[in-house]
Amino acid sequence: PTVSDTPRMDYDSIKAYFVDFLQKKPQGVLLESKVIKGDDWALDAGIYEFTMGATGDKVKARYTYLYNYEDGEWKIAHHHSSVMPEAFL
Repeated sequence: PTVSDTPRMDYDSIKAYFVDFLQKKPQGVLLESKVIKGDDWALDAGIYEFTMGATGDKVKARYTYLYNYEDGEWKIAHHHSSVMPEAFL
């Protein structure tokens, strides 16, 4: 989930975010998921929770994935994730 306030709009900054995220050794669980599928696209939106293996911290977030079917494979066309605001209230 997004745990950074920095917008990531290019390849290098997106890669840097995920390299850093993976160093925390996340393990995720889907808590809610709704999938809508078209002919060559699919949308998955819901809530997931990650436990960071490196620290034990838990992060619950809303997510959206948009997939496109290209060249015989499903590929992520867009992803968004936001920490649940209730965690800070």
